[in-house]
Amino acid sequence: MLRLIRVLERVRACSEVPARNRLWTKVTELSVRLSSTKAAPRLRRMDYQDAVCTLNTLQTNASALEQVKRERGHPQLQLQAMRGFLQRAGLKVDELDRLNIIHVTGTKGKGSTCAFTEQILRNYGFRTGFYSSPHLVQVRERIRINGQPIGKELFTKYFWQVYCRLEETKDAHCGSMPAYFRFLTILAFHIFLQEKVDLAVFEVGIGGAYDCTNIIRRPWVCGVSSLGIDHTSILGDTIEKIAWQKGGIFKPGVPAFTVKQPDGPMKVLQERAEEIGCSLSVCPDLEEYQSEASLRLGLAGHHQRSNASLALQLSHTWLQRHFLTDPVSSSAVEFSGVSPAQAFQPSPAMIKGLAETEWPGRNQTLKHGPVTYFLDGAHTTRSMQACVRWFSEIAPQHERNAGGSVVRVLLFNATGERDCAAMLKLLVPCLFDFAVFCPNITEAIATCNADQQNFNVSVENMLTRCLDNQQSWRVLNGQGEKPEAELLIGGGLPLVAERQSHTLVFPCILSALQWISQGRDSVLSDPNKCVIPVKPSINAKAAALREAVNIHVLITGSLHLVGGALKHLDPALNS
Repeated sequence: MLRLIRVLERVRACSEVPARNRLWTKVTELSVRLSSTKAAPRLRRMDYQDAVCTLNTLQTNASALEQVKRERGHPQLQLQAMRGFLQRAGLKVDELDRLNIIHVTGTKGKGSTCAFTEQILRNYGFRTGFYSSPHLVQVRERIRINGQPIGKELFTKYFWQVYCRLEETKDAHCGSMPAYFRFLTILAFHIFLQEKVDLAVFEVGIGGAYDCTNIIRRPWVCGVSSLGIDHTSILGDTIEKIAWQKGGIFKPGVPAFTVKQPDGPMKVLQERAEEIGCSLSVCPDLEEYQSEASLRLGLAGHHQRSNASLALQLSHTWLQRHFLTDPVSSSAVEFSGVSPAQAFQPSPAMIKGLAETEWPGRNQTLKHGPVTYFLDGAHTTRSMQACVRWFSEIAPQHERNAGGSVVRVLLFNATGERDCAAMLKLLVPCLFDFAVFCPNITEAIATCNADQQNFNVSVENMLTRCLDNQQSWRVLNGQGEKPEAELLIGGGLPLVAERQSHTLVFPCILSALQWISQGRDSVLSDPNKCVIPVKPSINAKAAALREAVNIHVLITGSLHLVGGALKHLDPALNS
């Protein structure tokens, strides 16, 4: 942090002319705005943007979040509090049984599994609800009906229904309001009940046992995707401890499925299933399903095959229960050891569902003229291994078709407690010509979309992380230590850090993308987008980007980074 302060002071020291003084004021205002949870005084219009801004006041700021972690001692009280908030919102826990829920947890692939499952069951003609996190561009993406994010009008209508009920009752409950994720979970329950979905697919937020989605009493089926190390301060520092948390979503008599896991966590899942009293089955490899042709997946990456197998088992089990004449009594299965799930012949609706599944930001490719973006929200070492495998397979295919020279660029950021150095080490063999780092700030201007404001991390923390990642990359590439980076200002917004060997740090996602694309991406060249000027010395480093026939950009390390990039690269997601 002292290093960052010195760097910022150096920028301020350069502010000798009025324009530079105004520039520093903008930086200060940006820092205050992004690190405070206090909304500016405003008249409540109850429109969509007002709803999102009000929702953002429920985020936990960085310092308060650390306090919550330190004082965490009775996690079971979290579910008790969630039930209280649900009741204050006018809902009862037993009402959730009507949603015929599929509940999915895991470390890697739980969102993709849910996306496959929802698409399959929608292909059968069911009206589906799908709750996931985080969102990429707009918060509405977290709550989907029939595969589409709920519309702005419906989101606004239901948001104020729930928020006003909670606000009206807060004085009788010591002024308490649910935090951001709790509120959205309650909102999803409310929307799915009001919209009368036939089923709802719920992705766990963090862990399982004490996640606020786990107030669900009677799901129809539960699933566990691939397990790994993540959120260690909350879930535990070993994969076995994490497996215990994940197995907490199991319910008595409700069938549970898991992808293949290492022996340690598999044993824990087995113990949890026995303790809770449910069956636990291990999904077969996708190749074992009886299909006339190999099953085609709409999501790229070899690791999606296990997610697809889990989705087939979840949807198949849900359909079996739906078509039983007495589903409640006939579906309850007690623990009898871990058994292999049976492969079966997927129906045409299942085959079509797997092929049509879309899940943006995961192994996604966007081609904008000479610039091709490869986007994957990998944020753990295991998911980064899968990302590198995917990129190493697909990038050479594009390069063979490029018809000329190709420059490879890495755009990276990671948040929270992630081991950035370990993830960056996995990326070194990809042989990037440039490594660019930026915080998860979409654009460094006051009109930043409220949907993507994040108060859980301070600006200082984000920028320090970027500088540390830059140094880690230099060390991993054998470039050694280097004295303090010099922040270079080019007459506009600040904070472009220069170091040798083609590594740079930018203040926001838009400035990074604009520099990487060098005006060659027509979407980023939109005249409505603010162009952030940089010093000529920085632009001189971009000669290779201007001269190459094609530019290939891997954007990874954080789903929030990927979402911020998609906000600029895919305008349709903003509508």
